[in-house]
Amino acid sequence: MTDRLGERAVVLGGSMAGLLAARVLADSYDEVLVVERDTVTGTTTARKGVGQGRHVHGLLARGQQILDELFPGFTRDAVAAGIPTGDLGELRWFFNGRRLEPGTTGLICVSATRPVLESRVRERVAALPGVTLLERHDIVGLVADGDRTAVTGVRVQPQETGARERTIEADLVVDATGRGSRTPVWLEEFGYERPDEERIRIDLSYTTRRFRLRDEAVLNGDLSINPVSSPSHRRGAFLSRIEDGLVVVSLTGVLGDSAPADLEGFLEWARTLPVSDIHDVIHDAEPVDDGAVFRYPASRRRRYERLSRFPGGFIVLGDAACSFNPVYGQGMTVAALEALVLRDHLSRGGVDPKAFLADIAGVIEVPWQFSAGADLGYPEVEGDRTPEWAAAGAYMSALHAAAAVDGEVTATFMRVAGLVATPDALMSPDMMRRVDEGSRRAGAAVAA
Repeated sequence: MTDRLGERAVVLGGSMAGLLAARVLADSYDEVLVVERDTVTGTTTARKGVGQGRHVHGLLARGQQILDELFPGFTRDAVAAGIPTGDLGELRWFFNGRRLEPGTTGLICVSATRPVLESRVRERVAALPGVTLLERHDIVGLVADGDRTAVTGVRVQPQETGARERTIEADLVVDATGRGSRTPVWLEEFGYERPDEERIRIDLSYTTRRFRLRDEAVLNGDLSINPVSSPSHRRGAFLSRIEDGLVVVSLTGVLGDSAPADLEGFLEWARTLPVSDIHDVIHDAEPVDDGAVFRYPASRRRRYERLSRFPGGFIVLGDAACSFNPVYGQGMTVAALEALVLRDHLSRGGVDPKAFLADIAGVIEVPWQFSAGADLGYPEVEGDRTPEWAAAGAYMSALHAAAAVDGEVTATFMRVAGLVATPDALMSPDMMRRVDEGSRRAGAAVAA
């Protein structure tokens, strides 16, 4: 076909970033192979390759929009399948121990667990012509041409006993292997420099359990309850209604604090949250599984766009390029945005790796500054605190206070946090007036 760019593209990693990359590559290559070490076909439960798979996992509003763009009817089908949904601004949000006034955004939040959401995307991708999921294969390394200026394939090892390593040739190889990506090592082996890395150490923990409520009326119709951790209220949590009539609760601790996984300890830790809402919901609920703990030491951004040389036929995206603090729910949505960048490059006749890496750096910048800036609010977190950071932090503190009394502030903040609107929306004259007036009203209410 004349619109094809090559015979084969290979995607390393079959999680959300890899699946979304495969979706757009399928329009430009005769064959797309997705290499995955786990068994994934038919899987709707957490798997080894996704460390946070059992825990509350957010898809931001922009990510939801992109799924509907790439897979028409995706949200409609999720709703038809009984997955709970709601307006992002109308969830029960708490910042600094105060509930935000609900505000209608028109942005749909689909409250599916990560494995269920990923399985629905995987089914759509696997059904595309030319796409093959190569499961239970370990990635051994890349293959390059003679002068190592371009990647020409990948070496893989089937997990079956006695199976031999084999080489898969490719016109394009995409690293979507996540935080554990070995691309820096592979580059060094080929004579290239490793990328610089920026790290924000937060020592985050998630402790998660699922429950069946004895009476769903205790939720008052809410889709989720989210007392978000902050420097003033360090313990946080996320409760979401999910499929099968269950709720999932993830308790979050920072800087080494971690909730116990056993039921008694879990409930007692929930009692220490700045608001009682989650404990009120689950204290007499039926637990349906054992607790699970996930630890996330640091956010990490690999600055591939700064390298002077990079091999052709090879790109990096998703958590392999930048891994965000998961409490902000940015990872899957940024991967979706990067898939659109990839689609744009493909539509222009091919992928120049350096240009692609520069473009996704632009996609990463705003969410990285948002999450890194918030984490630097904890005095123990190491990082550069500029006067601009201090001014932004003071404004966001006033904004969160104003959102406690003004639903329009809440709605605008959620559109920006959902990566649908740009941060400029928070600085419009009308919004700055609302923040000033609202923070004053909120302060007066607290003083009274």
